[in-house]
Amino acid sequence: MLITPTAVGYYVLRPEMIARMALDDEAGIWDGPNAPSTERRFHRDILRTREDIGAVVHTNTSWCTVPAVARRSIPAIHYMFAAFGGPENRVAEHARYGISELSDNIIEAMEGRNACLLANHGMVVVGAYLSRAIWLAGELEALAYQHYRALAIGSGHVLTPAQVAETARGFETYGIESREVAD
Repeated sequence: MLITPTAVGYYVLRPEMIARMALDDEAGIWDGPNAPSTERRFHRDILRTREDIGAVVHTNTSWCTVPAVARRSIPAIHYMFAAFGGPENRVAEHARYGISELSDNIIEAMEGRNACLLANHGMVVVGAYLSRAIWLAGELEALAYQHYRALAIGSGHVLTPAQVAETARGFETYGIESREVAD
């Protein structure tokens, strides 16, 4: 597993700073010039649990953190929710960073989904490959912003599970051509 180092901002991050860790290593041994993220446990546990996942993105972006600290899921206010596997973005129960309880809570919240919010924390998004996970993280941040703004004017119309599922069927071939180019 390749993972960003702990306490290094994205604006100074360089490829040579990335830590390398074995997925099957319980001891947390890493290789690289910087210690891996304190969130390495849940990254590893997600990758171990979900064979369809090749990349995990975790951020504490502003708009996703708003519903996360309110412990409110984001409902399917836009058709792009189909890219996340269901009609809402769930919130994983709070647990301190770096412990197995947080991993368990995230894995539960992400069952059948490609993202979740972390109570009082941020978001986690997964994808089959890194460019997809990064793209989905940006989409989730945009959806959080749109939901917040819709609430500011009173409410928003939430799509039905059937409408989300219909869009998901349309997404089955969405972006297939670009996968090889992206990675």
